[in-house]
Order: sequence, then structure tokens, then C-alpha cells
Amino acid sequence: MTSTASRPTVADVRAQVPAARGYLDTATCGLPVPATLDALGTHLRTWQDGSGSLEAFHAPVERSRALFAELAGVPGTQVAVGSQVSAAAGAVAASLPPGARVVLAEQDFTSLLWPFLQRTDLRCTLVPLDQVPAATAAADWVAVSSVQSCSGDLLDLDALRRAADESGARVLLDVTQSAGWLPLDASRWDVVVAGAYKWLLCPRGAAFTVVRPEVLDELVPPAPGWFAGEGGSTSYYGGPVRLARDARRLDVSPAWPCWAGAAPALQLLADLGVEAVHAHDVGLAEAFRARVGLPPSDSAVVSLDADVEALRAAGVRCSGRAGRARLAFHLYNDEDDVDLAARALGC
Repeated sequence: MTSTASRPTVADVRAQVPAARGYLDTATCGLPVPATLDALGTHLRTWQDGSGSLEAFHAPVERSRALFAELAGVPGTQVAVGSQVSAAAGAVAASLPPGARVVLAEQDFTSLLWPFLQRTDLRCTLVPLDQVPAATAAADWVAVSSVQSCSGDLLDLDALRRAADESGARVLLDVTQSAGWLPLDASRWDVVVAGAYKWLLCPRGAAFTVVRPEVLDELVPPAPGWFAGEGGSTSYYGGPVRLARDARRLDVSPAWPCWAGAAPALQLLADLGVEAVHAHDVGLAEAFRARVGLPPSDSAVVSLDADVEALRAAGVRCSGRAGRARLAFHLYNDEDDVDLAARALGC
């Protein structure tokens, strides 16, 4: 991590990403910072000229694992690297015994829902987000996102934790729409999954899974390969299966370019501090809500009834989700983006 004297600020990042003007769509895909682009360029050049090595290609993977562990407040031994949330959630869903009771939020993202719903031998119950904690009393597992993709609504994490403690239910928490701007304590949950290409600013194809040690033996890696082995090159050939003893047993062989770009993005977030990013992102979202007459919220994502195409025509890059416009404010946005979006709505 950089020293305090050289620690970057959010304003520094805004100056480094000029393309971010009007870009309020991080909930769909984050924008790369210069360090990520530089690292990707270096990786591609070493691939092109043959000067790269397995060790050099793997170094950013392990650096990313350590940085995400720091962000999540857990040891690196509890972090597995992967590619997509659906694969990580699928590993949990595939490991559950027939008849297991699973509570899900009814409007959650399908990459989290479908791995469970496709198993017709599970007893899945879909409830509104605010009813998830109460429904936990009759669950073996809860699988839910900390922030809803379609609306930006925040789950009451404290209420869920209390309910799970009372019922003994295990919890799979998807932090794809919150990791990077909402402080995270992954040690509170049995499994945490995160796609890293949104608020964590990584290339698409990088994802993380955090697993509590006491839960690890309950999960069966669905497609283990050599990268999930205990000993690197000693896992290249032959049987028997020799899985890593920690969360690395759930690793997926890394797509090297994704991780070359992921490590510097995660380092930047570590240097900034998620608390600072949270204050910045939510502050901008609150300023926008005030301008357009919406009630306050604690989310960096704003969902409202508005014409998405009119917003885009005014230079605001945003998404349409569930019949509403979705705007997402991140560290490379500033007050000018708030003003641009508000004026586009006549406010």
C-alpha cells in the first residue's frame, strides 16, 4: 500500500478518467483507471514477444487475492478466485442436499437466483427483499445480494445477521453491487461472492468467493482443475484429486489478462480506502436525490421513473432496469455529473 504522504484522493482519480463525464453506469460496468490500462498493455506486450512467464502471469492473481482479502476483512486463505458470480453461486447450490430450504429475494439478479432455482429438489422460497430476514427462520440457507441490481436498495445486513444467528441458517451474500463503495466485513457471512468488473473497476472475468473455514468442507468444487490443487506444478498430472486445504480448492484457472488489470484497480481502492469512496459516492447520490425531489437513501445507486433515452441524449450514460432509470455514482464522478443528470430531468 502507498504511504500516507502519497495516498491518492478521489479527486486525483476523477482527473485520471476524463471519459467519466456523464458516466453514471458503474452498476453495469466500471471504468478502468490508468494503472489498469498500463498493466494490461504490459501483459499483452510480454505475451506478444514471449517474454512472459507462468510466474509473472500468476503474480497479479495472488496480489488480487490478497488485496480483496484486505478489503473484505478476512485472511487470504479464505478467498478463492474465479470468473463469474453464477459459477461461484453454482458451487454452493450444487453442494446442498436435496430438500434444503433456501430463501431468495424475488427481484434479485438471476446469476444468484438461477443456480438454486434450477435445482427442483431444493425448497426455494422467493420473498420481497425487506422480508428476507424474517423468512430466515424457516431456512437452511439464504442467498441474497447486499444491494439490489435493479433498484439499488440495500439489504438490512444487521437484521439478517441476527435472524441467521437465531435460526442457524447459513448465508451466501452477493456483494457485486456493493464491494468497492460499501464497507465490507466478509467474516460475518458463510460465503461471500463478488463480481469485480463493476465497483471494483476490474476487467470482466475476475471474481472472488470468500468462504468461512467451517463451511469449506460442505462445498464440493464443481469443476476442479490444477489451479485448485495443493501444490502448483505438483497438481498438473494424474490422480488422485489433490485439492488445496483452504479456499483455493474453489479456484478457477485464471484468465491472465483479467488479473493483470485487476490488481492495480484493487490497489487503488485499498489506497483510497472504501470509507472515503463510500462517503464520496453516497454523497453524490444524495445530492442528486435532493435535486430531483427523491427521499434520502444510503445507496450509491439511484432508481427513478425517468426517460432513459432522454437522459442518454443529454449526455448521461445510465441504464434502464425494471422499467426505471438506474444511475450509479462512483469515485470518478463529481458534482458536475450530478448537475448534468439533474438538468437532463429539468431540475
